[in-house]
Amino acid sequence: MDVRRLPVILNPRDTVNSVGLLPRRLPFTTSNTIVRTFRHAVALDERRAKFKANHWNRPQAHEEKLGVECKHQHKHHDGAHDHEHDDHDHDHGSKKGNGVSDRNKTLRALEKKYGKDRNMNTDIEEVWFAGCHCDIGGGSVDNDTKPNLARIPLRWMIRECFKTNTGIMFHTDLLKEFGMNPDALYPEVLPRPPALPIVRGKHHIQHIPSKSVLARLTQNQQEIHLPNFSGSESTLERPRTEEELELADALSPIYDQLSLKWFWWLLEFWPIKVRYQKSDNSWANYLGWNLGRGRIVPKQRKQGVKVHRSVKMRLEAEYPDGSKYVPKATFDHKYVTWVD
Repeated sequence: MDVRRLPVILNPRDTVNSVGLLPRRLPFTTSNTIVRTFRHAVALDERRAKFKANHWNRPQAHEEKLGVECKHQHKHHDGAHDHEHDDHDHDHGSKKGNGVSDRNKTLRALEKKYGKDRNMNTDIEEVWFAGCHCDIGGGSVDNDTKPNLARIPLRWMIRECFKTNTGIMFHTDLLKEFGMNPDALYPEVLPRPPALPIVRGKHHIQHIPSKSVLARLTQNQQEIHLPNFSGSESTLERPRTEEELELADALSPIYDQLSLKWFWWLLEFWPIKVRYQKSDNSWANYLGWNLGRGRIVPKQRKQGVKVHRSVKMRLEAEYPDGSKYVPKATFDHKYVTWVD
């Protein structure tokens, strides 16, 4: 069996451009056509300069031809200027030396040899979630911390694995720990019930607990408030539904590293080149200071933006002092599609 013909499923959580100060690229990162399903959970509140969201790359016309005989020099018209581009080179930087040129030739040779199958269309969906980078992919708190924001995109990813028929098998007992009902996932993914309502004065967005409070909550988990509509006292012995856990997770603290670790600000005042893909699939870049600004949600007007329903729950709630949650990334609500 030719393993290069096997379909691949990628489910990354908040993929970012975070490594190194000098731009580099890997082979097949724009010509890879074996990915059948791509699901990406993106953080609304991450604002560090070196953690800009790395969205799905839409190949340009010349990149789609990497698997066939073609010239590697292309004229690209951008505004009033013509720029000559080395094929598949998106650094858009200064003139390159012989070493970089030789490396690009080697990468192109690999792509030409192994990038011939271009018939598979990728099913792409990118959804935005409340939280920073470590709140989406995990790492802001210990894995067994309940509630926490990272559990929401994890449940969404698992559900998408079943929706897209990936064939991935899960332990049913572990699914139940996250409040997921295996019978609602297989053999058919059932529609989710409506989200639980936010009750004003009862459900508050949580701040990051102090060490003393965190130790007390660890010893006495009954203090973690979960919504209960049965009229009896809430305890953690009763199995919680996914909707109950989702509400508690949606109101969990956001761990903004720019607020928690001062040294991240050093890069905010360092000029960094940022690349972004325009609506015509061409690339543009700019050099500037980030200064703690939030992310840009691309192509809102033309393609809309998919946001998880837990963000709406957080927007409807309040902090204990009465203030509201305001996502760091700017998006227009009239272009939003709420995702379960």
